[in-house]
Amino acid sequence: MEINIQQMLFEFFGGLGIFLLGIKYMGEGLQKTAGDRLKDILDKFTSNPLMGVLAGIVVTILLQTSTGTTVLAIGLVNAGFMTFRQSIGVIMGANVGTTVTAFIIGIDIGAYALPIVSVGALLMYFAKNQKLQNYGQATFGFGALFFGLELMGDGLYPLRYVQAFQDLTVEMSEVPILGLVIGMVFTFVVQSSSATIGILQSLVEEGMMGLDAALPVLFGNNVGTTITAVIASIGASIAARRAAVTHVIFNLMGALIIMLFLPFYQVFIEYLTNVFSLSPKMSIAFAHGVFNVANLIIFFPFIALLAKLVQRIVPGEDSVIEFRPTHLDPIFIQQAPGVALEQAKEEIIRMGEYAYKGLEESANFLNSHEQKHADNALQIENALNKLDQQITEYLIALASAPLSDLDSEKHTALIDSVRDIERIGDHFENIVELIEYKIKNKIEISDDARGDLNEMFDKTKNIVQEAIEAISEMDREKALDVVKLENQIDRLEKKFRKKHIIRLNEGACSGQSGIVYVDILSNLERIGDHALNIAEDVLGEKIPETVH
Repeated sequence: MEINIQQMLFEFFGGLGIFLLGIKYMGEGLQKTAGDRLKDILDKFTSNPLMGVLAGIVVTILLQTSTGTTVLAIGLVNAGFMTFRQSIGVIMGANVGTTVTAFIIGIDIGAYALPIVSVGALLMYFAKNQKLQNYGQATFGFGALFFGLELMGDGLYPLRYVQAFQDLTVEMSEVPILGLVIGMVFTFVVQSSSATIGILQSLVEEGMMGLDAALPVLFGNNVGTTITAVIASIGASIAARRAAVTHVIFNLMGALIIMLFLPFYQVFIEYLTNVFSLSPKMSIAFAHGVFNVANLIIFFPFIALLAKLVQRIVPGEDSVIEFRPTHLDPIFIQQAPGVALEQAKEEIIRMGEYAYKGLEESANFLNSHEQKHADNALQIENALNKLDQQITEYLIALASAPLSDLDSEKHTALIDSVRDIERIGDHFENIVELIEYKIKNKIEISDDARGDLNEMFDKTKNIVQEAIEAISEMDREKALDVVKLENQIDRLEKKFRKKHIIRLNEGACSGQSGIVYVDILSNLERIGDHALNIAEDVLGEKIPETVH
Protein backbone atom coordinates (compact mmCIF):
# COMPACT_ATOMS: atom_id res chain seq x y z
CA MET A 1 0.00 0.00 0.00
CA GLU A 2 1.30 3.44 -0.95
CA ILE A 3 1.42 5.80 2.03
CA ASN A 4 0.84 9.53 1.65
CA ILE A 5 3.21 10.77 4.37
CA GLN A 6 2.12 14.40 4.04
CA GLN A 7 -1.56 13.53 4.55
CA MET A 8 -0.68 11.22 7.44
CA LEU A 9 1.33 13.94 9.21
CA PHE A 10 -1.28 16.63 8.53
CA GLU A 11 -4.10 14.48 9.90
CA PHE A 12 -2.13 13.33 12.93
CA PHE A 13 -0.75 16.72 14.03
CA GLY A 14 -3.94 18.55 13.06
CA GLY A 15 -5.93 16.02 15.06
CA LEU A 16 -3.51 16.36 17.97
CA GLY A 17 -3.93 20.14 17.93
CA ILE A 18 -7.74 19.87 17.88
CA PHE A 19 -7.60 17.24 20.65
CA LEU A 20 -5.47 19.50 22.88
CA LEU A 21 -7.76 22.45 22.10
CA GLY A 22 -10.73 20.27 23.06
CA ILE A 23 -9.13 19.29 26.38
CA LYS A 24 -8.37 22.97 27.08
CA TYR A 25 -11.88 24.20 26.20
CA MET A 26 -13.61 21.40 28.10
CA GLY A 27 -11.45 22.06 31.18
CA GLU A 28 -11.99 25.82 31.04
CA GLY A 29 -15.74 25.39 30.52
CA LEU A 30 -16.04 22.99 33.46
CA GLN A 31 -13.89 25.29 35.57
CA LYS A 32 -16.11 28.31 34.83
CA THR A 33 -19.24 26.24 35.42
CA ALA A 34 -17.86 25.33 38.84
CA GLY A 35 -17.63 29.01 39.64
CA ASP A 36 -13.87 29.25 39.15
CA ARG A 37 -13.37 28.27 42.79
CA LEU A 38 -10.65 25.68 42.28
CA LYS A 39 -8.17 27.42 44.55
CA ASP A 40 -10.84 27.60 47.24
CA ILE A 41 -11.46 23.85 46.90
CA LEU A 42 -7.75 23.16 47.39
CA ASP A 43 -7.53 25.74 50.15
CA LYS A 44 -10.51 24.58 52.23
CA PHE A 45 -10.52 20.83 51.69
CA THR A 46 -6.92 19.87 52.34
CA SER A 47 -7.06 19.74 56.15
CA ASN A 48 -5.95 16.08 56.10
CA PRO A 49 -4.37 13.81 53.44
CA LEU A 50 -7.64 12.03 52.58
CA MET A 51 -9.45 15.34 51.98
CA GLY A 52 -6.44 16.45 49.92
CA VAL A 53 -6.78 13.36 47.73
CA LEU A 54 -10.49 14.03 47.18
CA ALA A 55 -9.80 17.71 46.41
CA GLY A 56 -7.10 16.67 43.91
CA ILE A 57 -9.51 14.28 42.18
CA VAL A 58 -12.32 16.88 41.92
CA VAL A 59 -10.09 19.71 40.70
CA THR A 60 -8.40 17.47 38.11
CA ILE A 61 -11.77 16.35 36.74
CA LEU A 62 -12.77 20.01 36.40
CA LEU A 63 -9.44 21.10 34.92
CA GLN A 64 -9.08 17.97 32.75
CA THR A 65 -5.35 17.92 33.47
CA SER A 66 -3.42 16.41 36.36
CA THR A 67 -0.46 18.61 35.49
CA GLY A 68 -2.68 21.70 35.88
CA THR A 69 -3.77 20.56 39.34
CA THR A 70 -0.21 19.77 40.41
CA VAL A 71 1.09 23.13 39.13
CA LEU A 72 -1.83 24.86 40.90
CA ALA A 73 -0.92 23.02 44.12
CA ILE A 74 2.75 24.04 43.73
CA GLY A 75 1.63 27.66 43.24
CA LEU A 76 -0.46 27.51 46.42
CA VAL A 77 2.44 25.97 48.35
CA ASN A 78 4.75 28.68 47.01
CA ALA A 79 2.25 31.36 48.06
CA GLY A 80 1.96 29.86 51.54
CA PHE A 81 -1.69 28.83 51.17
CA MET A 82 -0.90 25.13 51.44
CA THR A 83 1.77 23.22 53.33
CA PHE A 84 4.06 20.75 51.61
CA ARG A 85 2.37 17.80 53.38
CA GLN A 86 -1.09 18.99 52.30
CA SER A 87 0.10 19.08 48.69
CA ILE A 88 1.06 15.37 48.75
CA GLY A 89 -2.59 14.28 49.03
CA VAL A 90 -3.59 16.68 46.24
CA ILE A 91 -0.87 15.30 43.93
CA MET A 92 -1.97 11.72 44.61
CA GLY A 93 -5.59 12.66 43.94
CA ALA A 94 -4.65 14.41 40.69
CA ASN A 95 -3.26 11.14 39.32
CA VAL A 96 -6.60 9.44 39.93
CA GLY A 97 -8.64 12.37 38.59
CA THR A 98 -6.80 12.40 35.28
CA THR A 99 -7.99 8.84 34.52
CA VAL A 100 -11.49 10.23 33.94
CA THR A 101 -10.33 11.64 30.58
CA ALA A 102 -9.29 8.16 29.43
CA PHE A 103 -12.74 6.81 30.36
CA ILE A 104 -14.40 9.68 28.46
CA ILE A 105 -12.31 8.79 25.40
CA GLY A 106 -13.24 5.13 25.91
CA ILE A 107 -16.92 5.95 25.41
CA ASP A 108 -16.06 6.28 21.70
CA ILE A 109 -18.66 8.65 20.29
CA GLY A 110 -16.42 9.98 17.51
CA ALA A 111 -19.25 9.64 14.98
CA TYR A 112 -21.15 12.34 16.85
CA ALA A 113 -18.15 14.63 17.40
CA LEU A 114 -19.09 17.29 14.82
CA PRO A 115 -22.74 17.66 15.95
CA ILE A 116 -21.49 18.04 19.54
CA VAL A 117 -18.99 20.71 18.38
CA SER A 118 -21.78 22.58 16.57
CA VAL A 119 -24.08 22.51 19.65
CA GLY A 120 -21.21 23.79 21.81
CA ALA A 121 -20.39 26.56 19.34
CA LEU A 122 -24.03 27.66 19.13
CA LEU A 123 -24.24 27.92 22.92
CA MET A 124 -20.89 29.73 23.15
CA TYR A 125 -21.73 32.40 20.60
CA PHE A 126 -25.50 32.81 20.77
CA ALA A 127 -26.54 32.05 24.37
CA LYS A 128 -27.08 35.26 26.34
CA ASN A 129 -26.76 33.57 29.73
CA GLN A 130 -23.13 33.32 30.89
CA LYS A 131 -23.74 29.93 32.48
CA LEU A 132 -25.06 28.54 29.18
CA GLN A 133 -21.99 29.95 27.41
CA ASN A 134 -19.79 28.10 29.91
CA TYR A 135 -21.72 24.86 29.25
CA GLY A 136 -21.29 25.56 25.54
CA GLN A 137 -17.53 25.91 25.94
CA ALA A 138 -17.35 22.57 27.82
CA THR A 139 -19.56 20.92 25.17
CA PHE A 140 -17.48 22.35 22.32
CA GLY A 141 -14.32 21.03 24.00
CA PHE A 142 -15.94 17.63 24.50
CA GLY A 143 -16.80 17.37 20.80
CA ALA A 144 -13.42 18.73 19.67
CA LEU A 145 -11.69 16.12 21.81
CA PHE A 146 -13.41 13.29 19.92
CA PHE A 147 -13.05 14.97 16.53
CA GLY A 148 -9.31 15.38 17.15
CA LEU A 149 -9.10 11.70 18.13
CA GLU A 150 -10.84 10.67 14.91
CA LEU A 151 -8.37 12.70 12.83
CA MET A 152 -5.41 11.29 14.75
CA GLY A 153 -6.76 7.77 14.24
CA ASP A 154 -7.07 8.39 10.49
CA GLY A 155 -3.53 9.78 10.42
CA LEU A 156 -2.12 6.83 12.35
CA TYR A 157 -3.95 4.15 10.32
CA PRO A 158 -1.32 3.86 7.54
CA LEU A 159 1.34 3.06 10.17
CA ARG A 160 0.05 -0.53 10.24
CA TYR A 161 1.72 -0.98 6.82
CA VAL A 162 5.07 0.56 7.87
CA GLN A 163 7.57 -2.18 8.69
CA ALA A 164 9.63 0.06 11.00
CA PHE A 165 6.56 0.75 13.15
CA GLN A 166 5.67 -2.95 13.27
CA ASP A 167 9.22 -3.74 14.36
CA LEU A 168 9.03 -1.03 17.06
CA THR A 169 5.82 -2.42 18.57
CA VAL A 170 7.31 -5.92 18.60
CA GLU A 171 10.44 -4.57 20.29
CA MET A 172 8.33 -2.72 22.89
CA SER A 173 6.54 -5.99 23.63
CA GLU A 174 9.86 -7.78 24.13
CA VAL A 175 11.65 -4.87 25.89
CA PRO A 176 9.00 -3.12 28.04
CA ILE A 177 11.48 -0.52 29.32
CA LEU A 178 11.64 0.87 25.76
CA GLY A 179 7.88 1.50 25.84
CA LEU A 180 8.26 3.18 29.24
CA VAL A 181 10.89 5.58 27.85
CA ILE A 182 8.82 6.30 24.71
CA GLY A 183 5.78 7.11 26.87
CA MET A 184 7.89 9.43 29.06
CA VAL A 185 9.46 11.29 26.15
CA PHE A 186 6.27 11.69 24.12
CA THR A 187 4.28 12.97 27.12
CA PHE A 188 7.06 15.43 27.94
CA VAL A 189 7.10 16.73 24.34
CA VAL A 190 3.31 16.99 23.98
CA GLN A 191 2.88 18.25 27.58
CA SER A 192 -0.36 16.30 27.92
CA SER A 193 -0.74 12.83 29.41
CA SER A 194 -4.32 12.76 28.07
CA ALA A 195 -3.02 13.19 24.51
CA THR A 196 -0.58 10.28 24.95
CA ILE A 197 -3.34 8.04 26.28
CA GLY A 198 -5.72 9.13 23.51
CA ILE A 199 -3.15 8.19 20.86
CA LEU A 200 -2.48 4.91 22.64
CA GLN A 201 -6.19 4.12 22.71
CA SER A 202 -6.44 4.82 18.97
CA LEU A 203 -3.47 2.58 18.18
CA VAL A 204 -4.91 -0.29 20.24
CA GLU A 205 -8.38 0.25 18.72
CA GLU A 206 -6.94 0.01 15.20
CA GLY A 207 -5.09 -3.19 16.11
CA MET A 208 -1.70 -1.57 15.47
CA MET A 209 -0.47 -2.20 19.00
CA GLY A 210 -1.15 -4.96 21.47
CA LEU A 211 -1.80 -4.57 25.18
CA ASP A 212 1.69 -5.93 25.95
CA ALA A 213 3.31 -3.02 24.06
CA ALA A 214 0.75 -0.37 25.15
CA LEU A 215 0.98 -0.87 28.92
CA PRO A 216 4.65 0.23 29.32
CA VAL A 217 3.90 3.35 27.25
CA LEU A 218 0.95 4.02 29.54
CA PHE A 219 3.15 3.84 32.64
CA GLY A 220 5.84 5.99 30.98
CA ASN A 221 3.13 8.59 30.37
CA ASN A 222 2.63 8.83 34.13
CA VAL A 223 6.32 9.64 34.62
CA GLY A 224 6.54 12.09 31.70
CA THR A 225 3.70 14.19 33.03
CA THR A 226 5.77 15.13 36.11
CA ILE A 227 8.25 17.21 34.11
CA THR A 228 5.92 20.22 33.82
CA ALA A 229 5.55 20.34 37.61
CA VAL A 230 9.34 20.23 37.99
CA ILE A 231 9.69 23.15 35.55
CA ALA A 232 6.98 25.08 37.44
CA SER A 233 8.91 24.65 40.71
CA ILE A 234 12.20 26.08 39.41
CA GLY A 235 13.00 29.20 41.41
CA ALA A 236 10.07 28.59 43.76
CA SER A 237 10.16 28.09 47.52
CA ILE A 238 11.67 24.97 49.11
CA ALA A 239 8.17 23.67 49.92
CA ALA A 240 7.09 24.10 46.28
CA ARG A 241 10.21 22.27 45.04
CA ARG A 242 9.47 19.49 47.51
CA ALA A 243 5.94 19.18 46.12
CA ALA A 244 7.35 18.76 42.59
CA VAL A 245 9.89 16.15 43.75
CA THR A 246 7.07 14.28 45.53
CA HIS A 247 5.14 14.15 42.25
CA VAL A 248 8.18 12.67 40.47
CA ILE A 249 8.88 10.08 43.19
CA PHE A 250 5.23 9.03 43.50
CA ASN A 251 4.75 8.54 39.76
CA LEU A 252 8.19 7.05 39.11
CA MET A 253 7.99 4.54 41.99
CA GLY A 254 4.49 3.51 40.91
CA ALA A 255 5.65 2.94 37.32
CA LEU A 256 8.71 0.93 38.40
CA ILE A 257 6.71 -1.26 40.80
CA ILE A 258 4.04 -2.05 38.21
CA MET A 259 6.74 -2.84 35.61
CA LEU A 260 8.01 -5.59 37.93
CA PHE A 261 4.56 -7.21 37.81
CA LEU A 262 3.81 -6.33 34.17
CA PRO A 263 2.92 -9.88 32.96
CA PHE A 264 0.49 -10.37 35.87
CA TYR A 265 -1.03 -6.92 35.36
CA GLN A 266 -1.53 -7.63 31.66
CA VAL A 267 -3.35 -10.88 32.50
CA PHE A 268 -5.53 -8.98 35.00
CA ILE A 269 -6.51 -6.31 32.44
CA GLU A 270 -7.26 -9.01 29.85
CA TYR A 271 -9.46 -10.71 32.44
CA LEU A 272 -11.37 -7.44 33.08
CA THR A 273 -11.72 -6.92 29.32
CA ASN A 274 -13.32 -10.35 28.87
CA VAL A 275 -15.56 -10.14 31.96
CA PHE A 276 -16.94 -6.69 31.13
CA SER A 277 -16.70 -7.03 27.32
CA LEU A 278 -14.57 -3.87 27.15
CA SER A 279 -13.63 -2.20 23.89
CA PRO A 280 -9.88 -1.81 23.26
CA LYS A 281 -10.12 1.90 24.15
CA MET A 282 -11.92 1.14 27.39
CA SER A 283 -9.37 -1.57 28.22
CA ILE A 284 -6.63 1.10 28.19
CA ALA A 285 -8.85 3.39 30.31
CA PHE A 286 -9.28 0.59 32.86
CA ALA A 287 -5.54 -0.17 32.79
CA HIS A 288 -4.82 3.50 33.49
CA GLY A 289 -7.50 3.86 36.15
CA VAL A 290 -6.74 0.65 38.08
CA PHE A 291 -3.01 1.44 38.05
CA ASN A 292 -3.45 4.94 39.47
CA VAL A 293 -5.97 3.89 42.12
CA ALA A 294 -3.68 0.99 43.16
CA ASN A 295 -0.72 3.39 43.26
CA LEU A 296 -2.71 5.69 45.56
CA ILE A 297 -3.74 2.82 47.87
CA ILE A 298 -0.14 1.56 48.11
CA PHE A 299 1.47 4.93 48.86
CA PHE A 300 -1.27 6.65 50.89
CA PRO A 301 -0.29 5.04 54.24
CA PHE A 302 3.30 6.19 53.67
CA ILE A 303 2.63 9.92 53.16
CA ALA A 304 4.58 10.86 56.31
CA LEU A 305 7.51 8.65 55.25
CA LEU A 306 7.40 10.10 51.72
CA ALA A 307 7.45 13.62 53.18
CA LYS A 308 10.55 12.81 55.28
CA LEU A 309 12.31 11.31 52.26
CA VAL A 310 11.61 14.38 50.14
CA GLN A 311 12.77 16.69 52.95
CA ARG A 312 16.10 14.85 52.89
CA ILE A 313 16.33 15.14 49.10
CA VAL A 314 15.42 18.87 49.20
CA PRO A 315 16.94 20.05 52.51
CA GLY A 316 16.53 23.44 54.15
CA GLU A 317 14.13 25.44 56.22
CA ASP A 318 11.20 26.81 54.30
CA SER A 319 9.59 30.07 55.33
CA VAL A 320 5.88 29.36 55.02
CA ILE A 321 3.60 32.11 56.25
CA GLU A 322 0.70 30.80 58.33
CA PHE A 323 -2.19 32.69 56.76
CA ARG A 324 -4.91 31.05 58.84
CA PRO A 325 -5.98 32.93 61.97
CA THR A 326 -4.57 31.40 65.16
CA HIS A 327 -6.54 33.39 67.75
CA LEU A 328 -10.11 33.68 66.43
CA ASP A 329 -12.64 31.44 68.14
CA PRO A 330 -16.30 31.94 67.12
CA ILE A 331 -17.56 30.48 70.41
CA PHE A 332 -16.57 33.66 72.27
CA ILE A 333 -18.59 36.01 70.01
CA GLN A 334 -21.82 35.44 71.95
CA GLN A 335 -20.49 33.96 75.17
CA ALA A 336 -17.72 36.47 75.92
CA PRO A 337 -17.62 39.38 73.39
CA GLY A 338 -14.85 41.15 75.34
CA VAL A 339 -12.61 38.09 75.01
CA ALA A 340 -13.51 37.78 71.32
CA LEU A 341 -12.47 41.41 70.83
CA GLU A 342 -9.10 40.74 72.45
CA GLN A 343 -8.65 37.70 70.23
CA ALA A 344 -9.31 39.83 67.16
CA LYS A 345 -6.79 42.40 68.41
CA GLU A 346 -4.13 39.69 68.86
CA GLU A 347 -4.75 38.51 65.29
CA ILE A 348 -4.48 42.08 63.99
CA ILE A 349 -1.16 42.51 65.82
CA ARG A 350 0.11 39.33 64.16
CA MET A 351 -1.11 40.69 60.83
CA GLY A 352 0.75 43.95 61.53
CA GLU A 353 3.95 42.04 62.29
CA TYR A 354 3.59 40.32 58.91
CA ALA A 355 3.17 43.72 57.25
CA TYR A 356 6.41 44.91 58.87
CA LYS A 357 8.19 41.75 57.71
CA GLY A 358 6.85 42.17 54.16
CA LEU A 359 8.12 45.75 54.07
CA GLU A 360 11.51 44.54 55.30
CA GLU A 361 11.63 41.87 52.58
CA SER A 362 10.83 44.42 49.86
CA ALA A 363 13.71 46.62 51.14
CA ASN A 364 16.02 43.58 51.04
CA PHE A 365 14.89 42.88 47.47
CA LEU A 366 15.78 46.42 46.43
CA ASN A 367 19.34 46.04 47.71
CA SER A 368 20.11 42.38 46.90
CA HIS A 369 17.87 41.61 43.89
CA GLU A 370 17.56 38.07 45.34
CA GLN A 371 14.29 36.49 44.21
CA LYS A 372 13.70 34.83 47.59
CA HIS A 373 13.01 38.26 49.12
CA ALA A 374 10.42 39.06 46.45
CA ASP A 375 8.80 35.63 46.93
CA ASN A 376 8.67 36.13 50.71
CA ALA A 377 7.12 39.59 50.34
CA LEU A 378 4.44 38.34 47.93
CA GLN A 379 3.74 35.33 50.14
CA ILE A 380 3.21 37.69 53.07
CA GLU A 381 0.94 39.93 50.97
CA ASN A 382 -1.21 36.90 50.12
CA ALA A 383 -1.38 36.04 53.81
CA LEU A 384 -2.45 39.62 54.63
CA ASN A 385 -5.30 39.40 52.12
CA LYS A 386 -6.57 36.18 53.68
CA LEU A 387 -6.23 37.46 57.24
CA ASP A 388 -7.98 40.71 56.30
CA GLN A 389 -10.98 38.75 54.98
CA GLN A 390 -11.21 36.38 57.95
CA ILE A 391 -10.61 38.96 60.69
CA THR A 392 -13.12 41.35 59.11
CA GLU A 393 -15.76 38.58 58.94
CA TYR A 394 -15.08 37.80 62.63
CA LEU A 395 -15.40 41.45 63.63
CA ILE A 396 -18.62 41.88 61.61
CA ALA A 397 -20.09 38.86 63.41
CA LEU A 398 -18.95 40.42 66.69
CA ALA A 399 -20.82 43.65 65.89
CA SER A 400 -24.14 41.95 66.71
CA ALA A 401 -22.92 40.93 70.20
CA PRO A 402 -23.52 43.13 73.26
CA LEU A 403 -20.45 45.36 73.70
CA SER A 404 -19.70 48.10 76.23
CA ASP A 405 -19.20 51.66 74.94
CA LEU A 406 -15.43 51.32 75.38
CA ASP A 407 -15.40 47.97 73.55
CA SER A 408 -17.57 49.41 70.77
CA GLU A 409 -14.97 52.13 70.18
CA LYS A 410 -12.21 49.54 70.19
CA HIS A 411 -14.25 47.38 67.77
CA THR A 412 -14.54 50.27 65.30
CA ALA A 413 -10.81 51.02 65.61
CA LEU A 414 -9.90 47.38 64.93
CA ILE A 415 -12.10 47.12 61.81
CA ASP A 416 -10.44 50.24 60.37
CA SER A 417 -6.95 49.05 61.33
CA VAL A 418 -7.36 45.70 59.56
CA ARG A 419 -8.04 47.45 56.28
CA ASP A 420 -5.08 49.80 56.71
CA ILE A 421 -2.69 46.91 57.40
CA GLU A 422 -4.00 45.10 54.31
CA ARG A 423 -3.37 48.26 52.24
CA ILE A 424 0.23 48.37 53.53
CA GLY A 425 0.60 44.92 51.94
CA ASP A 426 -0.75 46.24 48.63
CA HIS A 427 1.85 49.03 48.64
CA PHE A 428 4.88 46.84 49.36
CA GLU A 429 3.57 44.47 46.66
CA ASN A 430 3.64 47.47 44.28
CA ILE A 431 7.22 48.15 45.36
CA VAL A 432 8.26 44.55 44.65
CA GLU A 433 6.70 44.79 41.18
CA LEU A 434 8.54 48.08 40.52
CA ILE A 435 11.86 46.48 41.52
CA GLU A 436 11.10 43.46 39.29
CA TYR A 437 10.37 45.89 36.43
CA LYS A 438 13.70 47.62 37.13
CA ILE A 439 15.60 44.32 37.07
CA LYS A 440 13.83 43.01 33.95
CA ASN A 441 14.50 46.22 31.98
CA LYS A 442 18.07 46.61 33.34
CA ILE A 443 17.31 50.02 34.78
CA GLU A 444 20.09 51.37 37.01
CA ILE A 445 19.37 53.53 40.05
CA SER A 446 22.20 55.80 41.21
CA ASP A 447 23.86 55.16 44.58
CA ASP A 448 22.55 58.51 45.80
CA ALA A 449 18.96 57.58 44.85
CA ARG A 450 19.33 54.13 46.42
CA GLY A 451 20.55 55.79 49.62
CA ASP A 452 17.45 58.02 49.64
CA LEU A 453 15.17 55.01 49.20
CA ASN A 454 16.88 53.10 52.01
CA GLU A 455 16.46 56.08 54.33
CA MET A 456 12.79 56.27 53.37
CA PHE A 457 12.43 52.51 53.93
CA ASP A 458 13.94 52.83 57.42
CA LYS A 459 11.52 55.61 58.38
CA THR A 460 8.58 53.67 56.95
CA LYS A 461 9.52 50.49 58.81
CA ASN A 462 9.77 52.53 62.01
CA ILE A 463 6.34 54.07 61.58
CA VAL A 464 4.70 50.68 60.85
CA GLN A 465 6.36 49.17 63.94
CA GLU A 466 5.25 52.11 66.12
CA ALA A 467 1.69 51.95 64.78
CA ILE A 468 1.41 48.22 65.54
CA GLU A 469 2.80 48.76 69.06
CA ALA A 470 0.36 51.64 69.56
CA ILE A 471 -2.69 49.52 68.72
CA SER A 472 -1.29 46.55 70.62
CA GLU A 473 -1.14 48.51 73.85
CA MET A 474 -3.75 51.13 72.89
CA ASP A 475 -0.95 53.57 73.80
CA ARG A 476 -1.67 57.23 73.05
CA GLU A 477 1.99 58.25 73.44
CA LYS A 478 3.13 55.81 70.77
CA ALA A 479 0.25 56.89 68.55
CA LEU A 480 1.47 60.49 68.86
CA ASP A 481 4.98 59.31 67.96
CA VAL A 482 3.46 57.88 64.77
CA VAL A 483 2.00 61.30 63.96
CA LYS A 484 5.49 62.84 64.28
CA LEU A 485 7.07 60.12 62.16
CA GLU A 486 4.46 60.55 59.44
CA ASN A 487 5.28 64.27 59.36
CA GLN A 488 8.97 63.39 58.88
CA ILE A 489 8.14 60.94 56.08
CA ASP A 490 6.11 63.61 54.25
CA ARG A 491 9.03 66.06 54.50
CA LEU A 492 11.49 63.39 53.35
CA GLU A 493 9.38 62.56 50.31
CA LYS A 494 9.29 66.22 49.24
CA LYS A 495 13.04 66.57 49.84
CA PHE A 496 13.87 63.44 47.85
CA ARG A 497 11.62 64.46 44.96
CA LYS A 498 13.54 67.77 44.71
CA LYS A 499 16.87 65.89 44.81
CA HIS A 500 15.57 63.65 42.04
CA ILE A 501 14.79 66.63 39.80
CA ILE A 502 18.32 67.94 40.36
CA ARG A 503 19.81 64.54 39.43
CA LEU A 504 17.66 64.47 36.28
CA ASN A 505 18.87 67.93 35.26
CA GLU A 506 22.47 66.90 35.88
CA GLY A 507 22.01 63.69 33.86
CA ALA A 508 22.86 61.51 36.89
CA CYS A 509 19.54 59.62 36.52
CA SER A 510 17.60 58.41 33.49
CA GLY A 511 13.90 59.06 32.95
CA GLN A 512 13.06 55.37 33.44
CA SER A 513 15.01 55.07 36.69
CA GLY A 514 13.33 58.27 37.85
CA ILE A 515 9.86 56.79 37.32
CA VAL A 516 10.76 53.70 39.40
CA TYR A 517 12.37 55.87 42.09
CA VAL A 518 9.41 58.26 42.40
CA ASP A 519 6.84 55.43 42.40
CA ILE A 520 8.67 53.59 45.21
CA LEU A 521 8.83 56.84 47.18
CA SER A 522 5.12 57.40 46.63
CA ASN A 523 4.22 53.89 47.82
CA LEU A 524 6.35 54.29 50.96
CA GLU A 525 4.68 57.63 51.70
CA ARG A 526 1.26 55.99 51.35
CA ILE A 527 2.32 53.27 53.80
CA GLY A 528 3.10 56.11 56.24
CA ASP A 529 -0.45 57.44 55.69
CA HIS A 530 -1.95 54.05 56.57
CA ALA A 531 0.21 53.83 59.70
CA LEU A 532 -1.13 57.29 60.63
CA ASN A 533 -4.70 56.02 60.15
CA ILE A 534 -3.97 53.23 62.65
CA ALA A 535 -2.59 55.79 65.13
CA GLU A 536 -5.72 57.92 64.67
CA ASP A 537 -7.84 54.86 65.46
CA VAL A 538 -5.95 54.56 68.76
CA LEU A 539 -6.29 58.28 69.50
CA GLY A 540 -9.96 58.24 68.53
CA GLU A 541 -9.62 61.38 66.43
CA LYS A 542 -8.45 62.57 63.04
CA ILE A 543 -5.21 64.57 63.13
CA PRO A 544 -5.54 67.87 61.19
CA GLU A 545 -3.24 68.24 58.17
CA THR A 546 -1.55 71.27 59.76
CA VAL A 547 -0.44 69.15 62.74
CA HIS A 548 1.21 66.42 60.65
